[in-house]
Amino acid sequence: MKKLSMLVVHICLLSMVGFSGQVGAYDEVSLKKIKALGNCPSCDLSEANLEGANLRGAKLEGANLYKANLRGENLEGADLKGAYLERANLWYANLYRANLKEADLNGANLEGANLRGANLSNSNLEGANLKGAYLSNSNLKGANLRYAEMKGAILCNTTMPDGSILYSGC
Repeated sequence: MKKLSMLVVHICLLSMVGFSGQVGAYDEVSLKKIKALGNCPSCDLSEANLEGANLRGAKLEGANLYKANLRGENLEGADLKGAYLERANLWYANLYRANLKEADLNGANLEGANLRGANLSNSNLEGANLKGAYLSNSNLKGANLRYAEMKGAILCNTTMPDGSILYSGC
């Protein structure tokens, strides 16, 4: 009986170790798909390194990009509607005219990001770092922030849609 109990414990431990590598990690097929086609709606790309992938116009509606590295990435015109971008690194990313409607950007790093003309309506920007981000362009056709949640967001030196510059959280 004791041997059987130990066997069960070992099987449980091995199962947990075997599955722990999959928790929170991206799907390799999804990573190849987005890099090859620029299309991967509802894909799991959590914690993926997408730096340098050139995702201009990419279709990523509803994708899981939790903690993904999109540093300096070109996402101009990308469809990220409803995407999960919590704690994603979008440092100096180009999100010009990107659709981020209903996206979850809780705690995301958007420092220096170009969000001119982006649709951020109904998005969650709680605790996001928007330091030095651009939400407006020269003709004041700025980002859509209607109903966006921005509680605790860092807005230091952020150019707002109306052309004003905020210094909150500096």
